[in-house]
Amino acid sequence: MRIALLGQAAFAEKALEALVKHGEEIVHVFAPPDSASGKPDPLKTKALELGLPLSQPKSFKNDAAFEHFKSLDADLAILAFVTIIVPERILYLPRHKAICFHPSLLPRRRGASAINWAIINGDRETGVTWFWPDAGIDTGPILIQKSVPIADSDTTGSIYFNKLFPMGIETMIEAVDLIKSGKAPAIVQDESLATYEPPCRDEHAKVDFGKSAREVFNLVRGCDPQPGAYADLGGKRLRLYDVALESGAAADAKPGTIVSIGAGAMRIALAGGTLAVKRARIDPSPKKVAPEELAGELKTGMRLG
Repeated sequence: MRIALLGQAAFAEKALEALVKHGEEIVHVFAPPDSASGKPDPLKTKALELGLPLSQPKSFKNDAAFEHFKSLDADLAILAFVTIIVPERILYLPRHKAICFHPSLLPRRRGASAINWAIINGDRETGVTWFWPDAGIDTGPILIQKSVPIADSDTTGSIYFNKLFPMGIETMIEAVDLIKSGKAPAIVQDESLATYEPPCRDEHAKVDFGKSAREVFNLVRGCDPQPGAYADLGGKRLRLYDVALESGAAADAKPGTIVSIGAGAMRIALAGGTLAVKRARIDPSPKKVAPEELAGELKTGMRLG
């Protein structure tokens, strides 16, 4: 099958590898422009390594992009982690149109931070969806979908790289085979079940110690590794990572109080439990360290804002 691949980062790189290994003909690769540092995206690097035709458009909205895409005579476009808008007129050009990856069980958790919000909101499962994109945001008919449970040990980073990433590549190949066989579903999404959340940013990542232990725990895991849930520390932001929820609240300690700092973790009192934090950092430092390494700024008995 003649495939045009659009994407970025490690996911698109692995998607390209998998498609080539599966014997598909890659007629063109569309990678993002190089970053300000000049470092190329992994997809660009892989495409050049394989000697494939490559473009790095800033936009797909102009006529030149449309005519270029039309000239490819592709059977299918695959959107493997695409963050810029691809107009319908391009999506519908290939013989079999286009399919797009999304790391959630659509129609739940539409939007750019689907994994973050699934964990933050306490979902017990998530998954991957390949769907037929249209003009909406993650609104097209579903082709293939698979689910995985969300464990208490999962963070946004761990569940993506350990579960959703490999599952996304496996289901992409399944989707391609379904399309080639003429048996690919197009299941209309049930709008009554749809949810949409905005990109998870600092405005959503501040810890409110007035909330329950479970809600705080979910927020920290959902913001790990990005943007990093934070608490106020004397005008600075203390970011929390790699956490566990322990049953039983610390005696006489108000929520937000650091009750201990040891070799294994820093423990913070919550409403109905204790948060064990194994790694932390203080802005603007990017380095995540064991809390005991921040002993100059963190002390037992201190109450975080």
